[in-house]
Amino acid sequence: MSGVWETSTDVLIVGGGPAATWAAVHARQAGADVVLVDKGYCGTSGATAPAGTGVWYVAPDPVKRAEAKASREALGGYLADHEWMDRVLDQTYTNMDRLAVEGKYPFPIDPDTGQQLRNGVQGPEYMRRMRAWVKRLGVQILDHSPALELLVDADGAVRGAAGYQRQLGRDYRISAGAVVLASGGCAFLSRALGTNVNTGDGALMAAEVGAHFSGMEFSNAYAIVPKGATVTKTAYYGYATFFHADGRVIDGAGSLKGRSVIARTLLSEPVFAQIDRADEHVQRQMRLGQPNFFLPFDRQRINPFTDRFEVDLLAEGTVRGTGGINIVDSHCWSGVPGLFAAGDAATRERICGGFTGGGSHNSAWAMSSGTWAGRGAAREALSTRVPALSELRGAGRVALWPSKSELTAAEVITSAQDELIPFEKNYLRHGTRLTAAADQLNLLWDNVEHDLGASDGDGRIRARQAAAITAVGRWMYASSLARTESRGMSKRDDYPDADPQQHHHVLSGGLDSVWTWTSDAAVGNLAAVS
Repeated sequence: MSGVWETSTDVLIVGGGPAATWAAVHARQAGADVVLVDKGYCGTSGATAPAGTGVWYVAPDPVKRAEAKASREALGGYLADHEWMDRVLDQTYTNMDRLAVEGKYPFPIDPDTGQQLRNGVQGPEYMRRMRAWVKRLGVQILDHSPALELLVDADGAVRGAAGYQRQLGRDYRISAGAVVLASGGCAFLSRALGTNVNTGDGALMAAEVGAHFSGMEFSNAYAIVPKGATVTKTAYYGYATFFHADGRVIDGAGSLKGRSVIARTLLSEPVFAQIDRADEHVQRQMRLGQPNFFLPFDRQRINPFTDRFEVDLLAEGTVRGTGGINIVDSHCWSGVPGLFAAGDAATRERICGGFTGGGSHNSAWAMSSGTWAGRGAAREALSTRVPALSELRGAGRVALWPSKSELTAAEVITSAQDELIPFEKNYLRHGTRLTAAADQLNLLWDNVEHDLGASDGDGRIRARQAAAITAVGRWMYASSLARTESRGMSKRDDYPDADPQQHHHVLSGGLDSVWTWTSDAAVGNLAAVS
């Protein structure tokens, strides 16, 4: 099949994970017609779908809520906002209750109290239920239909998107009153489980229409995995001891505060682990909570509680970092007319500051920001006229057209990964290494702009992924260089201490030329720094 398929809707949602589906639920219930386009199959694609995940679900008790907010504040460099944390805790509590009733999620029962345990979900079942719920509400889902560029009107307002339906072999164009970008973060195609669809596509599209980013320096998350495996569940390694190859314990190595010790050791020798501090009760809970964590071990007949096994670190970028599209109001508006952002595509600094991990805050943010973005998009869409497609133009700037150059997407991705994945560049940061990596990515971007292209649909998808990964890396390193201190997960070997004068957010953006600004963490005033 060929040609271009065209349609219109009130709200268009780009993405298919938790943030996207919660946005679809709330936009539809606000009275909007909704179309959702997913790069994969909505319900199975993305980082949540293949894994169990905790949720930042706290009963509305003032003491418990205060403890929950304080639990990671120091780790995040005191950049989180208490008002936003309160909003997320309230919305998450409401949404988890709705998930149980309207979403029909089968939460387990606490045998002691008889109450449902709502502090976590099993990703496969969660996303299966969310897809079913969205469909019951009448949302139109287009699977295997990645968006490639946003569509804008004559005033620059975002009013739709264009993309490619892989299984049907045709392009599509959709006009809309508003768009929600819930396309996930960027893990640089590192092979971390569930992240192959998370290549920063939404970030690139947002930048092309003038959106800004916040906290991109906090995008250097690395997860501990068994050597050669893809399942990331770093929390379990809180019960582990780490060893040199000769059996000596590695001093200071750990999953929370000692991951840099592991990274430094891996530069010169292999590292081994044993989850030897989990008692029998904890071991049972681990297997129940994350059964796929144990698959690599079971296949190799390794008992991770009694045997030592080699480990590695996998980059998770903004998927487990906190940087993303900056949001400027309570509806998760991007600041660009018609464009809203949610989930990993949006900054999580509001509730996490400069540090987060898998699940918990991320899960709560996905369902909360999805809720607000869906409602905000519906409100805007229902108050404006959905334009005809003839009134719109594509905002995409790179990697969308045939090129006479022999440069390939695979070559671009490899070159970008060479600068973004090595520990000594992105994790064990130093100004000299950051500058060299940023310079290489800037040179690579020049090649992307002028020489990267494709003539067929799948080729354009790969080319846009390559361009997006490169762009995300440029904002990340520019922001890292602008923060000349160690705060949150952005640790600088050349600036090992926190600087009280840098208690601010770092904003970034730009394509031809990357820029950074600072935004005061308290009042949001902007000041240019480069």
